[in-house]
Amino acid sequence: MIRAAVMTAPGAPIETRELAEPELAPGAVLLDTILSEVCGTDVHLRHGRLAGVPYPIVPGHVSVGRVAATGGTVTDVEGRRVRVGDVVTFLDVHETCHACWYCLVAKQSTRCPRRRVYGITYSADEGPLGGWAERIWLKPGVRILALPAGVTPERWMGGGCGLPTALHAVDRAGIRLGDRVAVQGSGPVGLSAAILARLSGAGTVVVLGDPPLRLEAATAFGADATIGVGETTAEERVASVRELTGGRGADVTIEATGVPSAVAEGMRMTRDGGRLVVVGQYTDAGDASFNPHADLNRRHLDVRGTWGFDYSHLHRAMEIVERHGDMVRWERAISRVYGLDEIDAALDDVEGGRVVKAAVRPSAG
Repeated sequence: MIRAAVMTAPGAPIETRELAEPELAPGAVLLDTILSEVCGTDVHLRHGRLAGVPYPIVPGHVSVGRVAATGGTVTDVEGRRVRVGDVVTFLDVHETCHACWYCLVAKQSTRCPRRRVYGITYSADEGPLGGWAERIWLKPGVRILALPAGVTPERWMGGGCGLPTALHAVDRAGIRLGDRVAVQGSGPVGLSAAILARLSGAGTVVVLGDPPLRLEAATAFGADATIGVGETTAEERVASVRELTGGRGADVTIEATGVPSAVAEGMRMTRDGGRLVVVGQYTDAGDASFNPHADLNRRHLDVRGTWGFDYSHLHRAMEIVERHGDMVRWERAISRVYGLDEIDAALDDVEGGRVVKAAVRPSAG
């Protein structure tokens, strides 16, 4: 049996349950979980803000584990064999069809209607299909990625799901050398966006957010300036960003807050002809208003949405961590590691902003 932390329903306390160990079909893999994470998505799951979630679930959609068993020969995308003892992560999105219009014509696999996600759209009744468990069952076809020798589980999970999500946003932003970049939000996605903007050659990086703990992390990760949201008005924040960017506004603004009003605010702190990338609106938190003439059209603004990430972002994120990990040290983002019996406290801490990133070690306690 496999011990797991189960989210039974929105608003309900986390329960520790024992799940049956699955039989491994050809191509399947069983991992001993080393680390998983508690992220903003898990807070949304706790409050029932995502549609189509088959509670009860085992959350934890980005994780690292050690291969305990394989169903015959399993290989990664490079053709390398996955062996018992390997330390790996995996793409949480599974069952993307690669046959529908979105996959084949639009080349937007994150919009595939058949895609399912570990820790989110698999029920606990189906098995240990999330990282808040002692073992994770990787079904045949799950995309597996080994951690290189210089990348520890803590370093990779310090980036966690926020890193490939931010990488997708930075791709959409088209940051150029010398660009002045404003990042709205100082959670894991916002911090990773700020780091990647710096690695992309941004001339100035400004991070707006709260609480102070996360703004301190933004500074430690290389932000040139931070602006506390709780102590300023929207007008003051826009004025501050303009002052820090030569009076014109940011060349690129990345919204990673999840607060609808931040989108219009981001439009107003972006220079004429600049780019705004919206990545933070993962759940429906409500409407926001803006003036199409003054905020968008007259200013010739380019506004782009970003949804999730695919395997390419995961693979490239790993290469970035391998190449720049000693300089960035993503592991510093992990404020605390929790055991399976402490998940409710972890969710409280993430929602309350008392940690930069919370990690789960199922073997703890």
